Amino acid sequence: MIKTDNVLDAKGLACPMPIVKTKKAVKELLPGQVVEVQATDKGSTADLQAWAKSAGHQYLGTVEEGNVLKHYVRKASSAEEKEEIKHPHVIKNDELQNKLNAKEDIVVVDVREQAEYAFHHIPGAISIPLGELESRLEELNKEDDVYVVCRTGNRSDLAAQKLAEKGFSKVTNVIPGMSQWENNQ
Repeated sequence: MIKTDNVLDAKGLACPMPIVKTKKAVKELLPGQVVEVQATDKGSTADLQAWAKSAGHQYLGTVEEGNVLKHYVRKASSAEEKEEIKHPHVIKNDELQNKLNAKEDIVVVDVREQAEYAFHHIPGAISIPLGELESRLEELNKEDDVYVVCRTGNRSDLAAQKLAEKGFSKVTNVIPGMSQWENNQ
C-alpha cells in the first residue's frame, strides 16, 4: 500500500481531462506531498509522465490494478517547480488543412493512442503514440517539416517539445487537434 496525501478519481476520463484534474489536485498539495491519480485511459501513463517532467514535479510510477492505472506524482517544492512551458510554434487546424490541400512536403505525426487513430485520423498521418515517441524517433527525419497532432493539443504540445529537444528543428503543434478536425476520412 502506497501512502498518498490525496486520491484523484479520473477513471473513465479521456485526454486531456486526467491531466487537467491532476494539475488542479497538485495545486492543492503542499510541496513533497503525493497524489494518486486513478485512471482508465491507457494513454494517461505517458501523458502524466510528460506533464510531470515539463512542470518539474516528480512522476513516481504507476501500479496497475485490473483495468485501473494508479499513477503517483509528488509535488515539487517551489525551487524544483518549473514554469509550464508550451511549444512556441503552433498552427491552427485550418492552416494545416490548407498545407495538406496544397500538397506541401510536410509530415503529420499523430501522437494519440492507436485506438484513437484507428477510428479517426488525418490521411497520411504517421501514428506514434506519445508513450512510444522516444523509442521511435528514427522513423522521423530531423530535417522534415513535422506537424504534431493529438485530440486537443496537449499531448502534441509535449511531443513537439520532446522532438525539439531531440534536434528536430521544424516542429509545429496543431491546435485544437482531432477533437475539431472537420475532414473525416
